[in-house]
Amino acid sequence: MQSQAVTPAGSSATSGIAFILVGMVAISINDMLIKQLSGDYPLHQMVFIRSAIGIVFSLMLVQYEGGFGILRTKTPMLHIIRGLLVVVSNMTFFTALAVIPLADATALFFVAPLMITLFSIPLLGEKVGPLRMGAVIVGFVGVVIMMRPWQSAEESEVNRLVLLLPVLAATTYALNQIMTRKLGVVSKASALAVYIQSMFIVVSLGFFIFAGDGRFAEGLTNESLIFLLREWVWPQDSDWYLFWGLGLNAAIIGYALSQAYRLASAATIAPFEYVGLPLAVFWGWMLWGELPGPAIVTGIVLIVASGLFVFFRERRKNRPLVKKRVHRRY
Repeated sequence: MQSQAVTPAGSSATSGIAFILVGMVAISINDMLIKQLSGDYPLHQMVFIRSAIGIVFSLMLVQYEGGFGILRTKTPMLHIIRGLLVVVSNMTFFTALAVIPLADATALFFVAPLMITLFSIPLLGEKVGPLRMGAVIVGFVGVVIMMRPWQSAEESEVNRLVLLLPVLAATTYALNQIMTRKLGVVSKASALAVYIQSMFIVVSLGFFIFAGDGRFAEGLTNESLIFLLREWVWPQDSDWYLFWGLGLNAAIIGYALSQAYRLASAATIAPFEYVGLPLAVFWGWMLWGELPGPAIVTGIVLIVASGLFVFFRERRKNRPLVKKRVHRRY
């Protein structure tokens, strides 16, 4: 079922942009912490601790925005689907981080804003002209370059399937943000964040029940699968501050992104997510000495350029008309 997109007021668009910038800074810190901890803890344990802490902060925001009554919803199944999309997006991206440099994984993930623009056509009824569509195609060319299809399996530093994980994460993330735009009409951002944190807790507990003893990780050589399935261990005292940082970031991310896509159109918000790219490069260089190669840099340039073009076309389309002065002859 489609809904007609509504062009936000200028103040709402500005607030939406501010929230997405806050969310992207929090995401960059979150990804850095996940990669930092990926060598010692299983992903589903990190997700559980992160969400258990994060939901406490999210419930505080619920109280601020109106109390626990705002958690009631007439569309629970849509919130469950949205939550599962977020879980799949996060788990696939985080699994890739165990193998792929942070900047490379983030760059591949940034096909998401392009997909949001595409999905907004059938799902939100937004119009995308030929120039914006051409820019989206250029962005996808950048993604293909980052995938380096001309390299053989022996030449590639990582498995091709692992390179596809951030792209899968981008696809499910884009669908999630489109659903946020539809659900945000009747749900507060804090409530949307609580639903997501709850889904993370349920899924990570399911992983613990079936794989928490590490039996599925035995004999594996793929670092991504080992990260996903290794045995739960009690965190070291020196790591707890990192887990608390993950929890706080989870609350900030859930609230900021939900609020951003509630207040502004998908095409307006999506380009500002590119601020995550230089942040990922910064963390990768500072902590692990990782710098993107020529193919990654080329892909980044193409994606950022296409995203900025899409953004400015959207702003120009929504710019109020200025009445021209008519000069009369007397």
